[in-house]
Amino acid sequence: MVPKIRRPLVVGSVGLTASAWLLQLGHPTGAHWGEPIVWGAIALGGGLWWLKQQQPAPKLDTDAAPLDRTAVEQALNALEPLLDQLEQELAMPAKSADGAVTLSLQSGLRDVAPRRWRDRLAALRTELDRDQLNVAIIGGKSVGKTTLAQRLTADWLPSVPQTVTLTDTPALFDALDATSEIAIAAAADLVVFVASGDITDSEFQVLKELSRQHQRIVLAFNKQDQYLPGDRPLILQQIRERLLGQVPVQEVVAIAAAPAPLKVRQHQPDGTIQETLEQPAPDLAPLTERLTGIISVAGPQLVLNTTLRRAAALKANILASLNQLRRDRAMPLIEQAQWIAGAAAFATPMPSLDLLATGAINVQMVMDLGKVYQQAFSMEQAKAIATTMAETMVKLGLVEVSTQAIAPLLKSHLATFAVGGALQGVSAAYLTRVAGLSLVTYFEEQSPTAAPAGEFALKRDRLIQSIKAVFQNNQRTDFLQTLVQQAAKQLAPATTQPVALSAPLSAPVATMTTEPINAPIRP
Repeated sequence: MVPKIRRPLVVGSVGLTASAWLLQLGHPTGAHWGEPIVWGAIALGGGLWWLKQQQPAPKLDTDAAPLDRTAVEQALNALEPLLDQLEQELAMPAKSADGAVTLSLQSGLRDVAPRRWRDRLAALRTELDRDQLNVAIIGGKSVGKTTLAQRLTADWLPSVPQTVTLTDTPALFDALDATSEIAIAAAADLVVFVASGDITDSEFQVLKELSRQHQRIVLAFNKQDQYLPGDRPLILQQIRERLLGQVPVQEVVAIAAAPAPLKVRQHQPDGTIQETLEQPAPDLAPLTERLTGIISVAGPQLVLNTTLRRAAALKANILASLNQLRRDRAMPLIEQAQWIAGAAAFATPMPSLDLLATGAINVQMVMDLGKVYQQAFSMEQAKAIATTMAETMVKLGLVEVSTQAIAPLLKSHLATFAVGGALQGVSAAYLTRVAGLSLVTYFEEQSPTAAPAGEFALKRDRLIQSIKAVFQNNQRTDFLQTLVQQAAKQLAPATTQPVALSAPLSAPVATMTTEPINAPIRP
């Protein structure tokens, strides 16, 4: 798309002329001043416009502070405690609510993941000394990536003193999910992003993500020969302005990897005209010069950046597995607590639905979840956490909202147990579950390694945000319907012995009901 050409002098002078005409209509003496005002304003506006044109185009340097080897080595060394923590927790026996040792995920992690990740960590340490660079060529469909890769391989690579490997990825935007291609680009030391015109929103989002990962990018505006000569610089400038903050202006270049043939007419001696097609030579000089300069000057820095990105990806994988392992161990505790709270509220229903303040959130659940997530805090701190969550849920109106959502779903189960107790019990179980999942979400944001005793500090704002997010994700009708169906079995008065509010979570669930616990409801 060719950008609109703005003419500030023309637009300004027309506006000023109209203003002077209005001035003349408003006051008779305005006619004497109208012409000087117009020409003076035009001169002033023209001078300002000329000065603006003389200023150099804004030069953007998006490179962060250069990394040093020590910083990258520290990032790699920080992965060791995470792997140690994962292996340590995998070695700990985990039990489900019925006492059976779990889990297929746990055994799979123990057998494969830590060993594979330690091998990857060792490989990253050796990456620091490599001198071979990887360049990925990415872009949308039909922008000329393959042709560009072939040209660079034939004409540029032989002249580069350093070993460089080119990777031509599939079109990023042929499918809805470009995650794998972005991962390929993020793993490269340098990315050549190919576009054939103005940047689309999809392309911009990919560039933004790569820039966020501190990826070095050179954008090649390919197929510029398909535009009129006068339009090419305008399009190039438009692309540079669009990418301000993502790609430095000096690294946005215009090329033509496969120029269209030109029709040439030759007048023959006999007066006839002969037409032939001539193939212009590719115009890659702006790109190859930029690539050569980057590789020769910033080669070691590119390797450090890539190693740091890969270390971050490895850390994310380790944390995801560690959090999944902990969540699998936390869910039976949450489910047990929710039914204890539900049974207590069902046995002794209260006129007010301020269930959380009367003990529906068991402090023992907070303590047990803290142990699962290596958060060392005292019983007093656990009580403070439970109180904070209770107060937050009441202030946010979650008690009333949950009751309004659950009450209609109880209609099909009213014949099996009392109306008042059912509403109190299911609401207590639901809110206890929300509280437990909120703690899990909050703990996953904290340090994954064991913290020394006495160093725990509750971040109240983050906990409140976790409660809001978990509540929003757990008020689906299908989820609540399943919870009510389970409650009809769990809270049915099969026994006459009520469950005390202070009962520890380690107490057998069978004291509440003769029915076994159903499959857990995943968040």
